[in-house]
Amino acid sequence: MSETESARPPIAIDGPAVSGKSSVGKQFAVRIGYRFLDTGLMYRAATWNAVQNGVDVNDSQAVAIAAERMEFSVADDEQGGNLITVNGEDVTDHLHSTQVDDSVSAVAAVGRVREIMVAEQRRLAGEGDIVMVGRDIGTVVIPDAPLKIYLTASARTRAIRRHRDFLAEGTDVELEDILSSMERRDLVDSSRADSPLRPADDARVIDTDSLTFNQVVDLLTELAKEVL
Repeated sequence: MSETESARPPIAIDGPAVSGKSSVGKQFAVRIGYRFLDTGLMYRAATWNAVQNGVDVNDSQAVAIAAERMEFSVADDEQGGNLITVNGEDVTDHLHSTQVDDSVSAVAAVGRVREIMVAEQRRLAGEGDIVMVGRDIGTVVIPDAPLKIYLTASARTRAIRRHRDFLAEGTDVELEDILSSMERRDLVDSSRADSPLRPADDARVIDTDSLTFNQVVDLLTELAKEVL
């Protein structure tokens, strides 16, 4: 069997913040023997880089210049997740800070930033055998993917999940503050002019509000059998 014949098609998973797409996507990828890419980490890396360099995240031109100058790479970690390096430094552990949370939607809305990231994402998708999660994977990055999933949940359910994560890390943040931030991000992500958050027309929409983690992974694994 040739290399072309042996490569399996990429799978797209989209959804709003904390809909479970990253944790579910990673386990799902392990289950079906695929690589995993959380594209949101790439935008978070651009955000972290901008903030660290004192860039006003609301200045689109400055954000774009910072992203163009940034050298970044994505690698697999031992647990099937991703390691993100910016200018030679592993920044993975910094990418879910509240500071990045509050600014990432503004950075991700910059067209030039998306252009840089989408080009790299398409390159990786072209290698096949990858589960790619984000907000515009099925609509923009790999619209020809044979399986597109859109995971969703209510804003309050997602805020409770993120609050639980913060508490586990020893970070004291008010639930209502997280909910407000979540709702603002949803609005920005879904109303931006460039690649707004929405399900692809042929995406399988899954509401995770009443599903356990394992139930979602099982459901995705069953759907994958239709295309693999």
